[in-house]
Amino acid sequence: MDTHSTQSPSMSVRWLRRYRAFFLILLCIIGIQLFLAYKSLDIVGSNNGSGLEAEAESSDAATASPARPRSVAGTPQPRLTAKQLGFEPQCDIQAKEAISALQRAKTKDCRQHIAQIACSIQAGRFYATQLNSSCPAGNHTANVSLGCYRDEKDHRLLGGYFSSFKSSNSPNRCVELCLQSGYPYAGVQYGRECFCGFDTPPSASKLPDSSCNIKCLGNVKEICGGFYAMNVYETGIAKFTAQLAATSSPTGESRVRIAFLLTLNGRALRQVHRLLKALYAPEHVYYIHVDERQDYLYRKLLELETKFSNIRLARKRFSTIWGGASLLTMLLQCMQDLLKSNWQWDFVINLSESDFPVKTLDKLVDFLSANRGRNFVKGHGRETQKFIQKQGLDKTFVECDTHMWRIGDRKLPAGIQVDGGSDWVALSKSFVNYVTHPRKDDELLQALLKLFRHTLLPAESFFHTVLRNTEHCHTYVDNNLHVTNWKRKQGCKCQYKHVVDWCGCSPNDFKPEDWARLQATEQKSLFFARKFEPIINQAVLLQLEEWLYGPYTQEYVNLHGYWQSLYDYEDQHGGHDDLARSVGDSLMRLAAKQLKVAPLELLELTHYLHRDQYKGFLVRFRARRGDPTAKDLYVETRIRPVQQGKLARNARFSKRLRNFEVSTDFDQKEQVARNFAKLMGPQSDLVLSYTYQGSSDSNSASHSYNLTLLWLDPLGRLQDFNELHVEDSTSDVINHSKTLLKQPLTPGIWTAKLIGRNSIYAQLKFLIAPLAYGNGQPLQSVDNAQKRNGGLGLSLPEDFELPVEWQQHLHNENEQFSLRQEAEAHGKLLGVDLHNWIDELVGKFFQLRESCLEEAQTDLPLPLCSETLWSSRASDPKSDVEALLK
Repeated sequence: MDTHSTQSPSMSVRWLRRYRAFFLILLCIIGIQLFLAYKSLDIVGSNNGSGLEAEAESSDAATASPARPRSVAGTPQPRLTAKQLGFEPQCDIQAKEAISALQRAKTKDCRQHIAQIACSIQAGRFYATQLNSSCPAGNHTANVSLGCYRDEKDHRLLGGYFSSFKSSNSPNRCVELCLQSGYPYAGVQYGRECFCGFDTPPSASKLPDSSCNIKCLGNVKEICGGFYAMNVYETGIAKFTAQLAATSSPTGESRVRIAFLLTLNGRALRQVHRLLKALYAPEHVYYIHVDERQDYLYRKLLELETKFSNIRLARKRFSTIWGGASLLTMLLQCMQDLLKSNWQWDFVINLSESDFPVKTLDKLVDFLSANRGRNFVKGHGRETQKFIQKQGLDKTFVECDTHMWRIGDRKLPAGIQVDGGSDWVALSKSFVNYVTHPRKDDELLQALLKLFRHTLLPAESFFHTVLRNTEHCHTYVDNNLHVTNWKRKQGCKCQYKHVVDWCGCSPNDFKPEDWARLQATEQKSLFFARKFEPIINQAVLLQLEEWLYGPYTQEYVNLHGYWQSLYDYEDQHGGHDDLARSVGDSLMRLAAKQLKVAPLELLELTHYLHRDQYKGFLVRFRARRGDPTAKDLYVETRIRPVQQGKLARNARFSKRLRNFEVSTDFDQKEQVARNFAKLMGPQSDLVLSYTYQGSSDSNSASHSYNLTLLWLDPLGRLQDFNELHVEDSTSDVINHSKTLLKQPLTPGIWTAKLIGRNSIYAQLKFLIAPLAYGNGQPLQSVDNAQKRNGGLGLSLPEDFELPVEWQQHLHNENEQFSLRQEAEAHGKLLGVDLHNWIDELVGKFFQLRESCLEEAQTDLPLPLCSETLWSSRASDPKSDVEALLK
């Protein structure tokens, strides 16, 4: 026994030495488990499913702005000199985003504007730090401590929102966060944790104050709860509950009058007329703001003022951009104009040309009459802190040079609830008067106006936030009367980054396959839907109109036709469209030559669609026949754009290739290139799109194709290439591929070749049209002509190694040299020689189909345009707004 006891320790030591590696691994595992157990105290989900949030200072990486200067840790930020800026800034600007914006801004005025605001923010004198809400708070008082309460892991005491501030938690910060998010109660726990909730903590959960004994990580002089023990505070606001809309008004109540505020942009005149027809009644008013750059639409709609006393256009016009602060400025200005007018109205509803009613006007009036004095806005429906980060409300934006520049982070004022959602609203007259005429002593409204003038998408948050924090809070109804067609996989592809330092989303157009969503509005308090674009799909609008007003009769002419302006000669003094005018003039000359008349002036270009199929565009022009003293003729000719394509006959891939075309303005949201007329010039950004038809045999073996798209210029040189990977699918798939070409592009006939390893699958020839105009004026000097039509540069780098197998698709050096000499000569052409060159090219890619006359001529046997279904002069009663006068 003694022997055994003396040998046992030595055996244990040997055993430990032999397996010491395993013991070390075991100790590491135990250490990791203990660390994870400690950290798990922070990772506690709230009752609504929101998990651990990032630090409040963190930004959304998915929405980071492009082209920001990067610095290595420890190296100083780049300093901007007065020489670079063109002026001496008021301060040494530190914010990286502001420096980036100043480096990218094009004009001195814009840089000065950005620098002034950046310096004011840097000095701490720009934004208010604390504001006081005037929405009734009941018995709630800010920062009042309710004591220490027991918390439970599976049933949180405050289950609305949770965040962990690893170095800055304090009762004050937590209260500020919860108040901003709209919660009446805030709680701090375990030193670093902040909880928010709507419900009063139950008295049964009350603990002695000594149970809360952990110091705050942001202020060691304060206590931030304990282990599953929470210090609870009031934030100073009452639980907010949106009003429920009434469905019927008391008998004898007067009916409200509505001011429809139409904010329009684009050239869809007939759709605007159609919308006015659907909304019109003499007792309501229609105030129209047309974007300052849209002369055509403004000019045409101005004609309505002399015919309708309740339709008026805004004279103070703004050039608005997506997400821009100017959108809110424009809305407030238009609302001021309405208040100054002699019109009587009770509600203002803002709409665009993409909106259309889903209920009759009488039903809308009945509904609003039952809800007189209320304000209809749609909330974001997500956790407020997530909304703030996703929306970029914690960033400062400055609008100038038709761009929204992000210039740095900001801290939103304490003491107010932040809200937002949709920018389509229905507001009462009393609230409109409040927000458009702020008193000088109203610090809250004055500060919010300043805040939202430097906010991305301000109209999506301003009205909501004002409503939540003022005496008007009891009028808030969470419904903007709209249904919106969101398909976020298509509509959120980082759009609008060319005008905003942020990613943007847009709703999709309604189409017949979305009809169930429109039908579902029948039993809901929804009165409008968006978006509708008849140039994308008109069938769903016809279906909606028949649902509301009954079926169209068989005698209804041009029911399935749609026309939309592409160019108007009166626009040349405003926005110049040198490309449309150059091609339009050429087509006018070709049509006049065919008709044996003398061309005088291009008047209009108009898209024409029938049953949602693009039938070409219409060239309307003034001409003369024979004697110079003869009366002018007004002719319209239908044109079909064509691209010369070939597909491999025996290739399996080519047999399923459809709509293989080159264009510009590809809309990923609608999966279509919006340049329907295929007008492309030296400054165009080209994109190839095609549809790969789905296989009907789901059991067949799937294939994938690795292809290369070659872009060849008129000289037969390779200018760019794209690698494409296409997978078999059972449904049709629309693909597109953009180029990175050096501009100006060489005018002439370009070729896009889709090749595999050993064969060509598809080839397409398309036109880059030369220009006859520059900035709206005819080219009159060789220098100007070469600047626009002499593009002979190469897009690929000089040291690019051309794969041997691609050489067979290019011209040889001798051919390229000969074509270059010809292109150089073409680039110097002016006058008649330039026109002849353009006509030769345009004639190959645009087909003249048929023509009509506006007045009958005995010696020119053409049909009257008014009796020709495709003509823009044909009857179109569905868009005839003047029929309302009858």
